[in-house]
Amino acid sequence: MKVRVLGSAAGGGFPQWNCNCPNCDGLRRGTLRATARTQSSIAVSGDEENWLLINASPDVLQQIQGFPALQPARALRDTGIRAILLIDAQIDHTTGLYMLREHRQRHAVWCTRQVREDLTAGNPLFGLLEHYCGIDWQEICLTGAGFTPDGVPGIRIEAQALTSNAPPYSPHRDRPEPGDNIGLTLTDARSGRRLFYAPGLGEMEPEVWRAMQAANVVLVDGTLWTDDEMIRLGASGKTSRSMGHLPQSGPGGMIEWLDQLPSTTRKVLIHINNTNPILGEDSPERDELSRHGIEVAWDGMEIVL
Repeated sequence: MKVRVLGSAAGGGFPQWNCNCPNCDGLRRGTLRATARTQSSIAVSGDEENWLLINASPDVLQQIQGFPALQPARALRDTGIRAILLIDAQIDHTTGLYMLREHRQRHAVWCTRQVREDLTAGNPLFGLLEHYCGIDWQEICLTGAGFTPDGVPGIRIEAQALTSNAPPYSPHRDRPEPGDNIGLTLTDARSGRRLFYAPGLGEMEPEVWRAMQAANVVLVDGTLWTDDEMIRLGASGKTSRSMGHLPQSGPGGMIEWLDQLPSTTRKVLIHINNTNPILGEDSPERDELSRHGIEVAWDGMEIVL
């Protein structure tokens, strides 16, 4: 199983178009050693020919251009994407579907009932796409034994409900339901090796922790360094946890949890907000992650299991 990180940033990307925080300003001026990033998405394949796109970022066209396996050019109109899976209904994980509207058949889109409702009512993306290629909805059930999307052989997927938050336009905003946000365990059918993926994780619950402990690789929420990061910068009045993201540092933060995983587990952070100091490759915060054996995902990173 190969996992390709298409985008590693949180919503808005890095640098964010209207942001002049120390990170965004430093990258533009060339005074910060850092790498630009698009909004978070990954692609997964069991045979490196048929790919599952997990989240459709607004940057999806740039991401496809940067990864030729998704455009194998076998015909006049072609794609390596055989199915799409959405872990939530957030703008930065779904609106790339607009850019994929020229598909020659209906997109097979896997998501929970709650995400489908949000993308039918609050943000009627699914209805709009009926005027173009259309959507064949495949329901992700949280009580099932797992599934393999049609056309993407060699990978088994299990979903876990996460405590995070629904989009601002959702009726579940600040009152999340199981299914608004999910994490995924991706298992290679041949080797049995597992990757746990959760770019939005606001609370460590027993089922999620068990899935992380059983994984060979965890690719998890790296949005903010401190709980009050956005407040201190004047960028928002909300804490990291209230937005549905465990901060990396501090008591009960992501670093503390990752330190408890087996020493053989590969630990990678994704969905990095533009304000997070770990984007600075020479920063003390990046050095601290290195001391804990934690990596920071980058666009184009590949993980093979």
